[in-house]
Amino acid sequence: MKVGVLIEFTSNTDIDAKFAELKEMGVDSCQLVCWDRPTLQDDAMAEAINKGLEKYGIHATAFWCGWEGRRVWDFYEGQLTLGLIPSDYRVERLKMLMEGSDFAKKIHVTDLATHVGYMPENPYDPKYEEVLVACKAIVEKCKENGQNFLFETGQETPVTLKRAIQDIEKAVGKGNVGINLDPANLIMYGKANPVDALEVFGEYVMGIHGKDGKYPTDGHHLGDEVPLGQGKVNYPAFIAKLKEIGYQGDITIEREISGDEQKKDIRMAKDLLDKLIAE
Repeated sequence: MKVGVLIEFTSNTDIDAKFAELKEMGVDSCQLVCWDRPTLQDDAMAEAINKGLEKYGIHATAFWCGWEGRRVWDFYEGQLTLGLIPSDYRVERLKMLMEGSDFAKKIHVTDLATHVGYMPENPYDPKYEEVLVACKAIVEKCKENGQNFLFETGQETPVTLKRAIQDIEKAVGKGNVGINLDPANLIMYGKANPVDALEVFGEYVMGIHGKDGKYPTDGHHLGDEVPLGQGKVNYPAFIAKLKEIGYQGDITIEREISGDEQKKDIRMAKDLLDKLIAE
């Protein structure tokens, strides 16, 4: 396991400076994140990313593709606005994910990740099958591009997520569907303890976010994200469990704030994760 850092970008981002900053921190791994659809058609940005990755010796482990349209990160409006669940947004967001797969191919990244949304726990809910159809389409697209499609954890329970993956595998075959496990999201959404979740879907984990958070305190709002080591993710137990199940990928730090405080928290997170991985 290595420790990486998540980089969000648009066409206006000085990507060379972002990679230089990673190198200065002693980081040689990252996930790249984009929520801006026009950027996915920007060949100049794809070229700049490729040049920067080679120049600084950085490995991009995944491309995290966002989607356009209204999005509210809570337990009420989130049901109506997030991922591929809302029928009003599904077609255009699926197209954007397809474009994201093609962009990932241009930058030679083989894992495409996203939030699918509040997937119903009831497999007989009509929306479950509707979303599964969309997921199968993007999985097939990723297969054509030599990629894996990764569900980012958060809005669904571990059992629901595992069922969805297995139902997709029945239709398109095994091998290129997996999970980008964000342990903080499982806690912030009140869905699971991440250490226990590895018992459910550990064999599908292909990527991990290094993030921390607290459990929700009401039925409307997510729990708070906090600096790594200050939340409810038991990182010593989590890293130990990852070693036990044989996970050999990277852990990519995500801190959803900006500025100097973000940089300070990232450095602190890297020190903690490096220490735990070395034990």
